[in-house]
Amino acid sequence: MKHISTRTALIAGPLAWAIGLAFAASASVAAPAELATVQVAAASGAQANAFDGVVEAVRQTVIAAQVPGAVVAVQVKAGERVKAGQVLLRLDARAAEQQAAAAAAQVQAAHAAQEAATREFERQKQLFQQNYISQAALERAESQHKSAQAQAAAQLASAGAARTESGFYTVKAPYDGIVSEVSVVLGDMAMPGRALVTVYDPAQLRVTASVPQTAAPEPGATPLIEVPGTAPARITPLRWQLLPSVDAATHTVQLRLELPPGTALSPGMFARAWLPVRGEAGQRIAVPASAVVRRAELTGVYVIGTDGRALLRQVRLGPVNGNQVEVLSGLKAGERVALDAQSAAKGR
Repeated sequence: MKHISTRTALIAGPLAWAIGLAFAASASVAAPAELATVQVAAASGAQANAFDGVVEAVRQTVIAAQVPGAVVAVQVKAGERVKAGQVLLRLDARAAEQQAAAAAAQVQAAHAAQEAATREFERQKQLFQQNYISQAALERAESQHKSAQAQAAAQLASAGAARTESGFYTVKAPYDGIVSEVSVVLGDMAMPGRALVTVYDPAQLRVTASVPQTAAPEPGATPLIEVPGTAPARITPLRWQLLPSVDAATHTVQLRLELPPGTALSPGMFARAWLPVRGEAGQRIAVPASAVVRRAELTGVYVIGTDGRALLRQVRLGPVNGNQVEVLSGLKAGERVALDAQSAAKGR
């Protein structure tokens, strides 16, 4: 048994040494003589932190039903532009129209009764002046006249309410915008409060982000907006607003950044809010975009060591400015990185 253990130890020693050499070789490669490199330089500027946000419409309306009724016509679809007052859909309004017609007939009857009471009151006044009737009879005629006037006014108001309610069966756009969602189809039953159509105004968009209360921008600061996959890379908001309330659970405050008009974005898109670090200014480090290598969840650059070997180092990137990418952490000024990450990777 002792003899076997000795041989195992003799074999394990060279094997561990070989594994260590293989691991070191996998972490760095010798930089070829023709590999182009660049020295990282720092430029003065304000440091910024990024916070995830979402694009929202300043005016977005979920139009709901005010009265019950079956959907008999859907005249718009998602993605369609609409004008203010344009009909979006119609509900079955036959019963409401009949009630409005009955109310109109009752108004006519009330007007006729009012005219009869007015003529009767005039005759009673003439008879009273000739001492043919008593004061009590005149007062009764006056009371009937006023009662007929009140009934006519009540019927007129009731008819107006019936006409107004019949208008609820036609759903119209409140302003110029885009239909983002149609929540019902032909034949659905609309109930009060049920969402029918969602409309938003594309001319007024903003980015909303929740930021820690310690990172909230100071008055006079200039935050920037980044929407990945769109141009320009960074957008300066027209104005920004910090809501006065702080979430007690997350200790974050909501930041709203108003986008300039003409921005071709849609509500719900992912965005980032870049906020300058409060009360601090430092050195900003940027590298060419070609120097960045991405492998699965790893983002890094090849750093040239003192021995001339290229070592892959993980970095955290910031916003993109042209062909330059800001490096938030992982690099120091004065270090050299490979300009072509693909060529550096092939040297393995």
